[in-house]
Amino acid sequence: MGRLFGTDGVRGIANRELTCELAFQLGKAGAYVLAEESKTTPKIVIGRDTRKSGDMLEKALIAGICSAGAEAICLGVISTPAVAYLTRFYNADAGIVISASHNPAEFNGIKFFNRHGYKLSDSLEERIEAIILDNAEELPSPAGCDVGSVTEIKEAKEDYISFLKSTVDTSFEGLRIAIDCANGAAYETAPKVFAELGADIVVINNNPDGLNINDKCGSTHMEMLRTVVVENKCDLGFAFDGDADRVLAVDSEGNYIDGDKIMGIIGLELKKQSKLPNNTIVVTVMSNLGLDIMAKENGICLEKTKVGDRYVLERMLENGYVLGGEQSGHIVMLNYSTTGDGQLTALQLAQIMKNTGKSLKELASVMKEYPQVLRNAKVKNESKYSYMDDPEIAAKCRELENDFHGEGRVLIRPSGTEPLVRVMIEGSELEHITRKAEELAELIERKLG
Repeated sequence: MGRLFGTDGVRGIANRELTCELAFQLGKAGAYVLAEESKTTPKIVIGRDTRKSGDMLEKALIAGICSAGAEAICLGVISTPAVAYLTRFYNADAGIVISASHNPAEFNGIKFFNRHGYKLSDSLEERIEAIILDNAEELPSPAGCDVGSVTEIKEAKEDYISFLKSTVDTSFEGLRIAIDCANGAAYETAPKVFAELGADIVVINNNPDGLNINDKCGSTHMEMLRTVVVENKCDLGFAFDGDADRVLAVDSEGNYIDGDKIMGIIGLELKKQSKLPNNTIVVTVMSNLGLDIMAKENGICLEKTKVGDRYVLERMLENGYVLGGEQSGHIVMLNYSTTGDGQLTALQLAQIMKNTGKSLKELASVMKEYPQVLRNAKVKNESKYSYMDDPEIAAKCRELENDFHGEGRVLIRPSGTEPLVRVMIEGSELEHITRKAEELAELIERKLG
């Protein structure tokens, strides 16, 4: 974790932790670092979600960009993956998103994409941090005709919708689809793209007021979507988060379909079409054991990374894989996009339903989901990375793994931000794994707390 940048940009409560002053500095330093290869006036596209603080932060960010002599190109309210795509489509030098994703409305964030639409490397983030926090480099202060300018692209949403539609080759006529826009960045584009492809849509949470983004809706609160799908006799439903880089689904009976099941469905279809390189999907260590078993039964390999979509993407790029993601519904399909895209993923899932004639419940049944229990152990901060150095803790973990005989697993992760060790146990019997998770968490707390 950097001094300003977390795993997904700079985040905090708007106007307290993420201030206008910091937004200005990020705009100026980011424009300088990301656009230094440009032979002409650097161009930086900017999109934001529906948070009330987005206006304020956008103005400050633009001021910083222009003070560095760059051109700020405003896309308006639009999803994070749309900014990644449009950065490339408009041949910009960088893209910036103002969003705190699935977090509540009082939070906001600023994240960057390079000219190729990828999130920044650690080294580039560290360079921006050093400029802001340490005055490590002297930035130019152009004047007169060299000061930057601001333009707006009104067609940005339509250009992105055209791209989304180009990724499917079938009509969605005959499908009734519920869409939960989370009162966020997808509130206009998601209903429009599905309607234009012929689906009969039922739309909820598409009236943002600046404060209701992710508020008891979207991919972090699926209850409303489940009810709407069943009551309106929909074939399926999709729930996006605030910046629409992730999606979760609901089948016609209101059953929850998470990112693991979505990856399983898409991965099997890609393998059938010989479009899954090395028959491999990249997932994190938190993916459900049921995905491992399904993959093994169907000749698919899973490569696992630590938690975080940036680590999934790194592995995909290293080895030429095209599908990867997380349980949370952040799914990367490199054949189409450089980052997770909830609307793109939803379209691909609906297309598989349409082309196979199978219901979402039937498609998802290929994977049996194993119960997972998560418990936190409070420990001394300096001890949270040394849990396996304790012989008793190590022996207990081995004992549990042997007890499961391949039908369960133990995963222990230190928290990156708190004095906690997170214990996750997975297995077929909920009562049993709950008891074992509590026993292991208590042991870790007693030994390291």
